[in-house]
Amino acid sequence: MNKHLIRRTALVAAAGTASFVLAACGSNDDAPTGHGSSASATASAAWSQGEHNAADVAFAKGMIPHHRQAVEMADLAPNRAQSAEIKTLAGNIKKAQDPEIRTMSGWLTSWGEQVPAEGVMDHSMHGMDGMMTAEDMDSLKKTSGKAFDTAFLRMMIKHHEGAVGTAKTEKADGSFPDAKKMADAVITSQSAEITRMNSLLGTS
Repeated sequence: MNKHLIRRTALVAAAGTASFVLAACGSNDDAPTGHGSSASATASAAWSQGEHNAADVAFAKGMIPHHRQAVEMADLAPNRAQSAEIKTLAGNIKKAQDPEIRTMSGWLTSWGEQVPAEGVMDHSMHGMDGMMTAEDMDSLKKTSGKAFDTAFLRMMIKHHEGAVGTAKTEKADGSFPDAKKMADAVITSQSAEITRMNSLLGTS
């Protein structure tokens, strides 16, 4: 009888020890998992916010319609320009700025900001320097040949100068790394195109 009692006591003790060990293991497993999930969620939130500031938002919201207008102007060149160089230039402008529009739209969406609607041009917005008026665009659409070439160059130089100014503001005031990198690329590429366009216009 005593042997049975001793055996039962040993079994209960062993079971209790096993339960404690399993609980401890479970607790240890849960802790890092919970911590990892929290860290992952925090990292995800930080990524989606993008560590941006108001200057980055203003840059994207201003540059999207600015780029759209440049693309609209560039689209006129194949059928209206006389100079092959201007047609090539217009093609390069569209090739560079179309993807940037998509990228900046993605930033705004990830930041919970509204992407400027197509055709909306609020000239009071930051970053709109160099925008053509509706009258300017209508005038450009009515020209062709050498007259188009001259008007296109003059308008696009002004347009590019506005973009470069906006990009310099972003470099100085922005905090989102990709936006600052794009701003730097805009300054480099569009400054070079301004020099080229001035040369074509015969003013340099």
